[in-house]
Amino acid sequence: MPVIKVGLMSDTHSHLHPLVQHHFADRDIVLHAGDIGTMELADAMEQFKPFRAVWGNIDGADLRARYKEDEFITLNGLTIYMTHIGGYPGKYNTRAKAILQRTRPGMFICGHSHILKVMFDPALQCLHINPGACGIYGWHKMQTLVNFEISEDGKPQNMSIIELPRKAS
Repeated sequence: MPVIKVGLMSDTHSHLHPLVQHHFADRDIVLHAGDIGTMELADAMEQFKPFRAVWGNIDGADLRARYKEDEFITLNGLTIYMTHIGGYPGKYNTRAKAILQRTRPGMFICGHSHILKVMFDPALQCLHINPGACGIYGWHKMQTLVNFEISEDGKPQNMSIIELPRKAS
């Protein structure tokens, strides 16, 4: 299978920055690590690109009915586990830690903290990514996205961080 281009976002909190679709224009799939906010935002992303998401703690019953709490996605042989609240290597929450230990994915994606982090967990041999927050609500100073590719043999590569100007509309 050819290289797969992935766009990753989280914590939009009902706000879709006007540059998101520009930065994800060449992506094959877009992932959202929860706190989507509205069905309208989810609909817009689903119409834009193949879209996989998990619900977050601010998402209502409508989004929880459409998306799962935990999502497993396999792209070019790389298994990705995505949930909204998960923690970080060495500081996973109990629920996520149990799932990670049981399933042993090659990549773990979560949101919630609004803190962008990319780090390798040597204990689980897993790449952890939190894309930070793309919405306007919260204490973060920059709205962030992550782009990366998954090689033909299932390796993450060519990762880039996108910082968007923080604004209300």
